[in-house]
Amino acid sequence: MNVPKIKTAVVTDHKTIIVTFDNGEIKQYDISKLLSNDMFSPLNDQAFFKNVKVEPGGYAIYWNEMIDISEYELWKNGVSYQ
Repeated sequence: MNVPKIKTAVVTDHKTIIVTFDNGEIKQYDISKLLSNDMFSPLNDQAFFKNVKVEPGGYAIYWNEMIDISEYELWKNGVSYQ
């Protein structure tokens, strides 16, 4: 499966990110299911969560060297958004 790369990621509320891919498709991703994992627990802090960045090359979004979400996860489990 050829997964498009991430162009932009924007936090819209305390648990949702809107991701634009390089093929023009836009998906909404809810991080709620990830928060039960200790690794993702810092994302409960709204100020920290808002600081999402796109990894160079568009292979993931990340917050620090320990917390990231791959383009595959965002593409596969994101919901089409318009």
